[in-house]
Amino acid sequence: MNNLDGTNTDMTSSAGQSAQGGSLTTPPARGLTRGTWIGLIVVVIVLAAVVVFGIASRSRDKSVLETENQQSSVSTVEIVHPTGSAMTDEIALPGNTQAFIDTPIYSRTSGYLKAWYFDIGAHVRKGQLMAQIETPELDQQLQVAQADLKSSQANLDLAETTAARYQNLLKTNSVSKQETDVATSDEAAKRAARDASQANVRRLTQLQSFENIYAPFDGIVTARNTDVGALIEAGANTVPKELFHLAAIGKIRVFVAVPEAYSASIRNDTEATLTLDEYPGQNFVGQVARNSSQIDQASRTLNVEVDIDNAKGLLLPGAYVFVHFKVPQHSTSLTLPSNTLIFRSQGLQVATVVGDKVHLVPVKIGNDMGATVEIASGLQPSDKVIIDPSDSIADGQQVHIADPKAAAPEGAK
Repeated sequence: MNNLDGTNTDMTSSAGQSAQGGSLTTPPARGLTRGTWIGLIVVVIVLAAVVVFGIASRSRDKSVLETENQQSSVSTVEIVHPTGSAMTDEIALPGNTQAFIDTPIYSRTSGYLKAWYFDIGAHVRKGQLMAQIETPELDQQLQVAQADLKSSQANLDLAETTAARYQNLLKTNSVSKQETDVATSDEAAKRAARDASQANVRRLTQLQSFENIYAPFDGIVTARNTDVGALIEAGANTVPKELFHLAAIGKIRVFVAVPEAYSASIRNDTEATLTLDEYPGQNFVGQVARNSSQIDQASRTLNVEVDIDNAKGLLLPGAYVFVHFKVPQHSTSLTLPSNTLIFRSQGLQVATVVGDKVHLVPVKIGNDMGATVEIASGLQPSDKVIIDPSDSIADGQQVHIADPKAAAPEGAK
């Protein structure tokens, strides 16, 4: 046992010496120390915190992104409220001016132009000589006709004398009844020939009078289409050539195509105002003279004539003008900008905002005034109507009003 204890003591001493001297290998550890365990726990806690923070950050970013996407999907719109107007409506329509009398001047006889006395722009009075035509052939025809008339007259005189003589002889039975009838018939034939010669002379004399061309009314020469020496042809087998064009512009006619929607508002003898670009700020007052009393099926318009005095000659035929008509007052009408209207297969609509949703409302137009339209039915003054709605806007779509102050009608507190 002593040896045994001694041996053990020696082995322990040898192990201690080996540990101190380092000459022997370190035996396996028996377990982790307390500090090691604490470090491991700290590392695990830090890793868990990093993972939890990352997950929370990603969840928060996802929620923010969803909110932003939802907000961006809501359209922002501008609105306007229908406004009422108690002013008298007026429509302005384009028209064309025409001379009150507009006539081309032709020749009724053939020949050569000898002289003309008025050029374009000249004012002429009724009955003034405008031009002269030389008609040598007609002059010769007239001379022949006059000679034929003299011959016919001589033959008639002889026939009358013969017929009278036979009538006297018949009373004494100196001639037969047959011979007397022949003489009487010859007188009638000669008288008819004389009458025909007289008619021919009158015809040629009338044609000769057309050598002088006179103004048929007071007016202005707007065209001259001939000159000295020009051949003038007039006849049934020739196309006449216009020599002059004469227009009376002391009064001007204006023809206006009035849309069918306003045709019932146009009355004869009512006032109409004329404006021209060349006379800014100046109005010319006229009257509705007449209308066609028929709607043109192609254009769906009523042809209306407005007559305007033009004593100063400021208005010229052929000018492009605007004619202003007064139409009946609409005190309860509502108006909207034209850019609020939606044209779809369902008909004319506007988009209104109820709460934060879109509501499409069908409307009917009364008068179209260009930039604005009159709403006949479908809206109230308190309605919030979207300006420039998109083509894809749909009923029930969520929207956001750009200016919340615009959501309240004018005058609301």
